[in-house]
Amino acid sequence: MIQMRHEYLESIDSTNNEIKRRAVAGETEGLVISAGKQTAGRGRSGHQWETPADISIATSLLLRPTVAIDHLSSLTLVAAVAVRRAIEELYGIETWIKWPNDVIIHGKKVCGILTEAAVDLESGMLDYAVLGLGFNLVQPSGGWPKELAAVAGSLFDSAPAPGARAALAAAFLNEFWALYHTGLRGSWLDDYRRRQALTGRHVTLIPNGSEPRGATVLGIDDDCRLLVRCDGDLAPTAFGSDEIRVIPELGTLA
Repeated sequence: MIQMRHEYLESIDSTNNEIKRRAVAGETEGLVISAGKQTAGRGRSGHQWETPADISIATSLLLRPTVAIDHLSSLTLVAAVAVRRAIEELYGIETWIKWPNDVIIHGKKVCGILTEAAVDLESGMLDYAVLGLGFNLVQPSGGWPKELAAVAGSLFDSAPAPGARAALAAAFLNEFWALYHTGLRGSWLDDYRRRQALTGRHVTLIPNGSEPRGATVLGIDDDCRLLVRCDGDLAPTAFGSDEIRVIPELGTLA
């Protein structure tokens, strides 16, 4: 039985970094650290993820799943489903997921997810995994920066009621642990596919080390890869989240 422990910090460099420090020191699975402000947060592909005080919250979990590194991407998708369910349960807001790790409301990103891990080189199994989430609660007082205005959104139009942060974290954790304990190949994948914002959309793919290509998204395969048909190709191709970036055409997200 996992014993969950939750710590809240006003400010920290990164909740993921703190979880990693604790994991190396021998902390057991189930530690959750949340912070109102991050000074060195990161998103996917190393992009900076700012978490200013009062408008956002960051939460990271320490996991020690007995799976190989190949299954790491499943944790991100499970977390996205848990976030979607938590938001709809609390606020009744329809949410969508942009593969692999963005939770979308009205076409704008309100939550990003970053999963990091350390591997036991002898066994090839995960030593530990860190699951980090960054929620946008409200937009900054002066609006989103120009480079984010087209993609960033928030859960609330104005300052949330007292206790909203704790309620959101608790609802997410309840949903996530229930899914996590069913295994990383559970029925949650059907939920993920039903609320996939990219399916049927035309997008631009930016593969690592290759030229961008246009493609139509066909769905998500059983290994959590994005299944697409590239422009000019007859056969579909599947990509892992570490192989490409996906840029949807403007106005195509749910």
